[in-house]
Amino acid sequence: MRTITAAAHTRRALLTGAAGAAAGLGLDLGPTGSEAARARARAAGRSEEEPEQPGRPGRRVAVLGGGVAGLSAAQELAERGYRVTVYERNTALGGKARSMDVPGTARGGRRPLPGEHGFRFFPGFYRNLPDTLRRIPLPTGTPGRTVHDNLVNATEELLPRAGGRPALRLPFRTVTAPPVLGELLPDALLQTLTGLLDTALHLPATEAAYFANRLLVHFTSCDLRRREQWERVPWWRFIRAEEMSYDYQRLLGVGVTRNIVATKAEEASTRTVARIFQAFVYNALGRGNDGEPDRVLNAPTSEAWIGPWEARLRSLGVRFQLGAEVQELLYEGGRITGVRLRDSATPVVADHYVSAMPVEHARNTWGPALRSADPQLGRCDRLRTDWMVGVQFYLRSRTPIVHGHVDLVDSPWAITCIGQAQFWPDRDFRRDYGDGRAADCLSAIVSQWDAPGIVYGRPALKCTREEVVRETWAQLKESLNSGGRRVLDDADLLTWFIDPAVTGLGGPAPANREQLLIHPAGTLDNRPSAATAVPNLFLAGDYVATDIDLATMEGANESARRAVNALLDADGSPAPRCTVWPLYRPPELAALQQQDEGRYRRGLPNAFDLG
Repeated sequence: MRTITAAAHTRRALLTGAAGAAAGLGLDLGPTGSEAARARARAAGRSEEEPEQPGRPGRRVAVLGGGVAGLSAAQELAERGYRVTVYERNTALGGKARSMDVPGTARGGRRPLPGEHGFRFFPGFYRNLPDTLRRIPLPTGTPGRTVHDNLVNATEELLPRAGGRPALRLPFRTVTAPPVLGELLPDALLQTLTGLLDTALHLPATEAAYFANRLLVHFTSCDLRRREQWERVPWWRFIRAEEMSYDYQRLLGVGVTRNIVATKAEEASTRTVARIFQAFVYNALGRGNDGEPDRVLNAPTSEAWIGPWEARLRSLGVRFQLGAEVQELLYEGGRITGVRLRDSATPVVADHYVSAMPVEHARNTWGPALRSADPQLGRCDRLRTDWMVGVQFYLRSRTPIVHGHVDLVDSPWAITCIGQAQFWPDRDFRRDYGDGRAADCLSAIVSQWDAPGIVYGRPALKCTREEVVRETWAQLKESLNSGGRRVLDDADLLTWFIDPAVTGLGGPAPANREQLLIHPAGTLDNRPSAATAVPNLFLAGDYVATDIDLATMEGANESARRAVNALLDADGSPAPRCTVWPLYRPPELAALQQQDEGRYRRGLPNAFDLG
């Protein structure tokens, strides 16, 4: 195994330069200024000349969905005096983020083995969600501590290679030194990017230089070009992956798209993928971040976060109705008049409604009349979701592999994984979970469900549940045990778990109730704003237009803050608005981006675009 290192100045210069992509946002996130005031007047049914009135305390809000978006909205509203009820179709809160018990595994007073839809991680460039975590106190016995204190750093990432290729080990750490003058200038940036790509990834010099140039093009592009040009160009084509080596394709194409954004590199929006680069590199640079680039929880998610969150919300007076599946939002007279639930003859009635369900469920609740009232609802039908589902492997011995995440860039099913017990210092796996035989959980995620595997030659969608498990295990071994290493052993595998939200595998109609929004090129304009044309309806969820522009827990939390702010505006509330943190934007590149806007408006390419 080769450990990749580079001179501190070289690595830091790369990170500083790559972070330039933060400037290209260009999202329409709703009205501001006088336009917002006029919108609030229309929503409140008064003339624009009439002054706004303070909101009435105790107004009822129905939050439809108990995932990260719904719980975030509930907290912000309850802290401002609203009477909130959360309606969640599952029997537990947390949505895709929650952990869950593996049925029938508890013995001898232990908890059941912890399962999950897929592992969670909290990059340091998240800023909205960490603010919420800091406002969730931990249970009695931990005075002054919050859920944010349950985040622990993952210090490196491993990229094992199949076929005997040397593995790459990438350290994660945030630079704390002040910025170096001139490190974002184009010549210095190109030299640094090219050198580090060649040294760290061992790519041919011409390929490293070309990729560095493509990054420079995007970093210096104006918002308008990013939104109107690069949003419509697939990442695969932007970096000309089809013409490059296998390693270039796997490391710089698949490795940063399918495995992280859950979108095929051939389809993924260049704008979205480049924003992932900029977010991570500015995080590592130490600019505008909450902590280290890669963080995880120090216990199963529902123990470390969702459980304390529910307790906090209940203390604020929030009520929960679980097993409540929304069927339709009732619309009449220009407003939402109620919500029809499955198996309930009585509609839910409130003053305001926050739809915080995933888009594939939310859009099924919008009838023709409601869609006619706001065309952006209909555009949500064009948004796409895909499968990104975890498999947990419970092992008889501790198998940490690396102190962080593992990205199997050569795996046909785009698998990532992490050994979890090493990050749970207050948990003894044998003592606390299952029947005492499991010592660790290797939590893997399968991100590509339509590619043939190496065991059965079929895509995951055509495999039975057991075949998915065997195929995933085989692909893990092929990369992790490559080059004579023996990291995983069949004899060490005790049992496994897949979220029961995935059904019908091996049959004619496989289904997944917990899909993930993906970001194909050209879909940005289909993302709705949190405010709608219906004055008492607001949208929250990772599909809503946000600054981070990625289907993440951070995006869900940011959208909830925007939805609450829109509700406060519509209600004329004097309560303080939620703070919304954008990604860091580098002032050093502002002049180049301003020049590029002039070039774009004249029909000219970016000054650094060599074609």
